[in-house]
Amino acid sequence: MKKIIISDATLRDGNHAVQHQLTKKQVATYAKAADNAGVNIVEVGHGNGIGASSMLVGQAKETDVVLLETARENLKNSKLGIHIIPGFATIENDLKSAISIGVDVFRVASHCTEANVTEKHIDYCRSEGKEVYGVLMMSHMAPVDVLVEEALKMESYGADAVIIMDSAGYYLPSDVNERVTALRNALQVYIGFHGHNNMGMAVANSIEAVKCGAVMIDGCILGFGAGSGNTQLEVLVAVLQRLGYKTDIDLYKILDAADIAKKDVVPAIPTISTNSIVSGMAGVFSGFLKRVDKVAAEYKVDPRDVFFELGKRKAIAGQEDLIVEVALELVKKK
Repeated sequence: MKKIIISDATLRDGNHAVQHQLTKKQVATYAKAADNAGVNIVEVGHGNGIGASSMLVGQAKETDVVLLETARENLKNSKLGIHIIPGFATIENDLKSAISIGVDVFRVASHCTEANVTEKHIDYCRSEGKEVYGVLMMSHMAPVDVLVEEALKMESYGADAVIIMDSAGYYLPSDVNERVTALRNALQVYIGFHGHNNMGMAVANSIEAVKCGAVMIDGCILGFGAGSGNTQLEVLVAVLQRLGYKTDIDLYKILDAADIAKKDVVPAIPTISTNSIVSGMAGVFSGFLKRVDKVAAEYKVDPRDVFFELGKRKAIAGQEDLIVEVALELVKKK
């Protein structure tokens, strides 16, 4: 029976959904529930990863240290993971601190065509004997052959696995099939997949990834994540069980975790809004949704026009300033 490793991004990607305002108490509550359910990896931190709290992408309510120490105290069996984007996270300040706190899994991420920026961070984590994965964000923006080349770079740097992110919720199962199959044929390390639900395809895409050889799948409880949310973890576990795949997760206990999260962690369960559909179609980072809605209302422009223009400009996370620029240009056109 094929074993699937589940990484739970609720306490990291979910921070996008609340503008990075998750509290120490919420982290403790959910970390304990996920640990009790047998989740393999629990990822914690600012939505854009450690070191990312800022005016540009959003200031977190709690510091990285508070979030990670709280999670560490409540994870007895699950591994503690973090998301790292070089440029936000530094080796000297952020990675060393994370290691001292007891982080187990280091996921070093870059835009899908910029894997070279991850070399130093991956190398450092490996030198410290840590489990380290390479992550290619916004993976739909690279042709398949380029995606493979970038993944091979991460493998050569020492990554134990390479995970592709459908950061915009753009993929259909055929897209996933093409990319995961190509990666599986080219790489020696594990392949992982991280889905978003803008087009309602997150669970289907995750299952397609598994069928094509991925063994690491990300999910969030109740789908709690950026935009219209992520692959809904408790649904993913149930579907994998029905298909005969093995995970370490207890179905009843992950369902209990969903009920706990609904009561104490998730203020609003993500839904597929009309604007998140457009965000997915345009291939725009799911985390832009709330800011686009706010800016569009302020400048009295159609948020759908904003998303499609951002898609034409190939905007990525960290370029939130483009939202206002696009809105102003739309006002001028009017």
